[in-house]
Amino acid sequence: MAQTPTPRTGSKAAKPAAPRSRKKAQADLPPEPLPAPPPLPLWRRIWLWAQRGLALCIGFFGALILIYAFVPVPANIYQLQERWRLGGIEKEWVAMEDIAPVMARAVVAAEDANFCLHWGFDMVAIRAALAAGGNRGASTISQQVVKNVFLWHGRIWARKAMEGVLTPFVELVWTKRRILHVYLNVAEFGEGIFGVEAAAQHYFGIPASDLSGTQAARLAAILPDPKERSPVKPGPVTRKRAAQILSGAETIAADGRAACFED
Repeated sequence: MAQTPTPRTGSKAAKPAAPRSRKKAQADLPPEPLPAPPPLPLWRRIWLWAQRGLALCIGFFGALILIYAFVPVPANIYQLQERWRLGGIEKEWVAMEDIAPVMARAVVAAEDANFCLHWGFDMVAIRAALAAGGNRGASTISQQVVKNVFLWHGRIWARKAMEGVLTPFVELVWTKRRILHVYLNVAEFGEGIFGVEAAAQHYFGIPASDLSGTQAARLAAILPDPKERSPVKPGPVTRKRAAQILSGAETIAADGRAACFED
């Protein structure tokens, strides 16, 4: 009769694996995914996209303002439009040192006599324009630079709002001399004629550095309406205005209002 083998002394009999607890088995399962958040309401999504768009605009224009503080400004929107319309434009960038000082003083006397005294907005001129019922312009040279370099022409509120936002940034980053330098190089002095160098060559056949006081004053006098006024065949209004500008240029040189842009 077969005998059951006796287990060796000291050996341990194999024990069956204990069943895993329910809690431990549940702990090994992958976590359940969190429920998806509810969709944002439409107004909230529009607000987020508006914030992102505003941030991109600020970054874009901020970069341009920094770059143009040191390098010549390329063709702007209006110049490109005129180039397409006319088939070409006259435009040449020159250093501030290559522009007759009287030309800089004449432009300031004509367009913004308090240029050295304000931070981008001439509040005295704005109040006077409001008192005149909006028939009188109050844009400073700084505002005109912002419009000419970064924006487009037109009297729509969106452009004016952007001009109002960008002007203090330009005043903060650029010097007054740089603002005036850019203005003299981008201002329109006739149909398809941009910048004082192109204007001096076109009308008088000389570089901007050789402009006389009378020539500078006449160029400044046509700025409000450069397509209808002529510095070489000035009418009575342009002649009278040029004489006032020449006197004003001498005045701001004497009373210190030209100190912020002259060496």
